[in-house]
Amino acid sequence: MKPRVGISRCLLGDDVRYDGTNKRSSVVEPLASMVEWVPICPEVEVGMGVPREPIQLVRVGGGVKSAGERVLLRGVQTGDDWTDRMYYWATARVADLVALGISGCVLKARSPSCGPAGVLVHDVTRAPVPSGRGLFAEALIAAIPELPITDEEALDDPRARERFLQEVRAFAANVPR
Repeated sequence: MKPRVGISRCLLGDDVRYDGTNKRSSVVEPLASMVEWVPICPEVEVGMGVPREPIQLVRVGGGVKSAGERVLLRGVQTGDDWTDRMYYWATARVADLVALGISGCVLKARSPSCGPAGVLVHDVTRAPVPSGRGLFAEALIAAIPELPITDEEALDDPRARERFLQEVRAFAANVPR
């Protein structure tokens, strides 16, 4: 059996981004013969719809954890707060992924919902800083800290791709099915 690997739906070519487009990744096809993709789109699954207002992480003292930051997940134009909805959805979705026996995850780089690192965190007092993590990625890492997680940009490097596959296989060897 191929190991199950979560992947951001936009990377598979699904038109689920805020503007109704996708970010099909060149790594999808080469890896498809080695893994079983499990599509995920936090923004659509939480009910944001397509197209939708873009969202961003905003630094606030009482927000939720995002790497080393405390943030809210807000609409760029309206300021609508999606933090609680995303937090509770992500917690439940991660439990579903654990039950499916995922062995890794490929997430959309820099996404405020999916980005595993380097997501811009906005602040009214200074320029945005790439110091956050998408809220779904944060929930995934908190729940399964050993899970191999990467983004599509890292997998453009053949050595990084092979290392990720090795980590996925090693994790899969210990996941009950």
